[in-house]
Amino acid sequence: MRPLTLPAGRTATVEVPATSANLGPGFDCLGLALDWRDSITVATTGPSEPGAVVEIEGEGSATLPRGASNLIVASLQAGLDRLGVRFDGLRVRVRNTIPQGRGLGSSSAAIVAGLTGAHALARPGEEFEPADWLPLADRIEGHPDNVAAALFGGLVLAYETVTDRRVAAVTTAVHPDLGGLVLIPEQPLATDVARSLLPSEVPHRDAAANAGRAALLVHALTAAPELIFDATADRLHQSYRAPAMPESYALLTALRDHGLAAVVSGAGPSLLVIGRRADLEPATALVPAGFRVVAVGVGPGAGILPS
Repeated sequence: MRPLTLPAGRTATVEVPATSANLGPGFDCLGLALDWRDSITVATTGPSEPGAVVEIEGEGSATLPRGASNLIVASLQAGLDRLGVRFDGLRVRVRNTIPQGRGLGSSSAAIVAGLTGAHALARPGEEFEPADWLPLADRIEGHPDNVAAALFGGLVLAYETVTDRRVAAVTTAVHPDLGGLVLIPEQPLATDVARSLLPSEVPHRDAAANAGRAALLVHALTAAPELIFDATADRLHQSYRAPAMPESYALLTALRDHGLAAVVSGAGPSLLVIGRRADLEPATALVPAGFRVVAVGVGPGAGILPS
């Protein structure tokens, strides 16, 4: 069946959050949405303006592609394909505040923005259901933790079902006393570079230790903030990635030596320090020049703004 063509003049604005994945021991399964958001407006045009035109303000404005290869546009196209519709032309206006290549889910934000925009254009007035879009977002991104957090918001645990091997996620509320500091270095790090440093096998004792810490971390984040330092210990990925981010890893070590629950945010090189807000203050004194400090809280998932 030939896809239906969206009429010209249909518009939608969506917001998507920055995210931090892994949170120490929860490798490729735990994600946290932050109260730090990008805004994207999409509008259909007619046959006289074919293709996609992208305007970008803020982060990545000098480097991100402006046409069909832009990740927001490619994801929006994938979402429209899923819904059986197409466009003649598209204008996309992006206001990026999430830094690129810093482990804060900028690619997941772009993917989720495109999928949310596709729903808003093709199904105006219908409720957006994150669970419906998680499998496609996971296929585009290649791992579910960031996209799940960007879709659902809050603290998310992504997993694969046993019976049909589909990706799914559950969410839970974070303890209200907890906040965070994001420590962002000047230089980016590509996710594929960071992943290339991970070994194909790890000792059984390390895997067992991380499984226990990940379980403890969920409890600490939701009900027992006093356990957050012990719960964020990791043996699976952070030390292996140290050669690609020596300054970040040195800062991570210094923070943890002072009893602060610091973790590599996603693939890095940014760090996230989690704790009760009053306990985070000493962290700033340990941050060297070259890092930007941003205070964050837990945020909601992707949303479609009223027209």
